[in-house]
Amino acid sequence: MSEEVDISKALKAAIATGKVEFGVDQTEKAVKSGKAQMIIISKNCPSDSLKKTSVKTHIYDGNNMELGALCGKPFSVSALAVIDKGTSNILTL
Repeated sequence: MSEEVDISKALKAAIATGKVEFGVDQTEKAVKSGKAQMIIISKNCPSDSLKKTSVKTHIYDGNNMELGALCGKPFSVSALAVIDKGTSNILTL
């Protein structure tokens, strides 16, 4: 098996131990302010500006409902910004 980062574990660790902003608006603000170390966007993310940012971007291989569920949220998440990775290895995605 390859040394691929488990996005589910990495994301849960980042959410639990670091700082993660959820939602397109929050993610765009974090990118503009320079706080975002990395962003994760769903395949069906409606924001074109997030797809063209210079911040490290990971396109999640699923839709916003799946990404929301992965984050343990009761709502869909089209985009999220990792402000502080905490103890996770998410930045290696």
